[in-house]
Amino acid sequence: MQPVDFTTLMAACCELRSEWVPGRTEQVYQRDRFTIAIGLRTLKSRGWLTICWHPQAARIGLSDPPPRTPDTFTFSDQLRHQLTGLALIGIEAIAPWERVLDLQFARRPGEAASFHLYVEIISKYSNVILTGADNLIITVAHQVSSQQSSIRPIQTGQPYERPPALTGTSPNLSESQERWQERVSLVPGALQRQLLKSYRGLSPALVRSMAQAADLNPDQSTESLDTSDWQRLFQRWQEWLQVMGNGEDIGGSQSATVDTSSHSSQFQPGWTTQGYTVLGWGMIEPVSNVQSLLDSYYTAELNQQEFAQLRHQLTQKLGNILGKLRQKASTFEERLQQSDQADQQRQQADLLMAHLHEWEPGMKSITLADFDTGKPVTIPLNPEKNAVQNAQALYKRHQKLKRARKAVEPLLKDVQEEIQYLEQVEASLNQLDTYATPEDLQTLQEIREELIGQRYLDAPEQRSREVSNVSEPHRYRTPSGFELLIGRNNRQNDQLTFRTAGDYDLWFHTQEIAGSHVLMRLQAGTVPDEADLQFAADLAAHYSQARQSDQVPVVYTEPKHVYKPKGAKPGMAIYKRERILWGRPQKGNNYLLEDDTL
Repeated sequence: MQPVDFTTLMAACCELRSEWVPGRTEQVYQRDRFTIAIGLRTLKSRGWLTICWHPQAARIGLSDPPPRTPDTFTFSDQLRHQLTGLALIGIEAIAPWERVLDLQFARRPGEAASFHLYVEIISKYSNVILTGADNLIITVAHQVSSQQSSIRPIQTGQPYERPPALTGTSPNLSESQERWQERVSLVPGALQRQLLKSYRGLSPALVRSMAQAADLNPDQSTESLDTSDWQRLFQRWQEWLQVMGNGEDIGGSQSATVDTSSHSSQFQPGWTTQGYTVLGWGMIEPVSNVQSLLDSYYTAELNQQEFAQLRHQLTQKLGNILGKLRQKASTFEERLQQSDQADQQRQQADLLMAHLHEWEPGMKSITLADFDTGKPVTIPLNPEKNAVQNAQALYKRHQKLKRARKAVEPLLKDVQEEIQYLEQVEASLNQLDTYATPEDLQTLQEIREELIGQRYLDAPEQRSREVSNVSEPHRYRTPSGFELLIGRNNRQNDQLTFRTAGDYDLWFHTQEIAGSHVLMRLQAGTVPDEADLQFAADLAAHYSQARQSDQVPVVYTEPKHVYKPKGAKPGMAIYKRERILWGRPQKGNNYLLEDDTL
């Protein structure tokens, strides 16, 4: 994940200062344990300033409004108490080339700041700290004790101290090429490493893009550069400093070394093949502003990261639960097989009672003719008991096995239903192989909420990041143009089958195999062709637990013939008057590759 460097931070701050300072603070909301959103109102508009101190995605910029779920975080409650109603009057860098911003709040523009919100965008050490005018810390996003850091503890009630100053020379637009080249090439080494060691305010992403814009390899040795290489690289270096001159008011005292009077360079935000840029270097697609660029990039990156973690967690949990349930079902089945011998025990006891005269003391077994077939039946005996006592023991075992069957059968049924339900959930998880859209993460979050509701998972102590209100099913068009909806999880399956489905629709599902509910939307009087039915069957097979098979039986019927048993778990349904087609999962996969989604 590409971190926000000083250049990107200045680009974001330039836009924020021009459009949102001064701005009235109306609300503070904490989205998750790493992100707060401050509602700002200016004379022209309203928006949400998002500040994130995530170790990999720390940033500041505008974002979408927060969800309507309650905010239960203490940090945001303290910020809300102190800052609501105040004006954001300034966004300043606390020192040249440092990624620490001072957001200043006062009762009204023109007055001295009564509160300072220090936003430290420094990778895994990122933090957000609120102080009063006296510079004493009021609240902090992440407190650091003296045991955690003897150099810079951060705790409420203590004076705020700046992070340790960076080493290295500050970039200067007036520096000559000869002096700059001498500094970078003093110790031979990789170009990227030497630039990062020689100057402050640089980042690996910035240096890579700078070198590539100069047609150089950032990993090549400084000794391999000729005169023209150094000239091209120095030209890019000066282009960067000229652009940074537009942020002189934010960047602190670098304004003393950057003359912007003759330069009109502007930040150029856009997408690159490896991430994003705010300088236009290597850009493949421009965007309108830095705010939307950062919000889109880090939202997608964090979504993908959370998707992978959540999918692994759910897959592992389901695997463990299903393993235990299958072992339990196997035990119950063994006990039922043993209970099948109950009648045999009774028959042996009857035979023994009918032939008491043939028993002799000390016998370990006796062979008698069966009543019906006349075939010899060998009955094991306890030599310490007489014939009647042995017969009574067989009768008791018969009764015990009969009672066991009555007790085990409902238990086995419950376990099998539980396995069937969890296999349905597992099939939904298996369909979510990789992250592609926010819908994928939302679908996973809904599966987690379902498992929490069914008491297979404990509710998380801290609220996770909200993506959207509700996920939507997959949508396709059949060859004749009919809409085909496919549930991505059990919530969607129930929604499609029992709420969305109309009188003229058709409902598809793999036969006795866990999978998605598939709904073909039809109007009155319309009849799907065989190609439409096969299309739906292929996709139903693809979105099932048997997606690796060559052919899968798929049933289809009218939604009015699909029922949810009383007390059934989410996604469970029974059907009647079904017809059967053979779905081809690999064909369904081809439909995906051809991008037939709406």
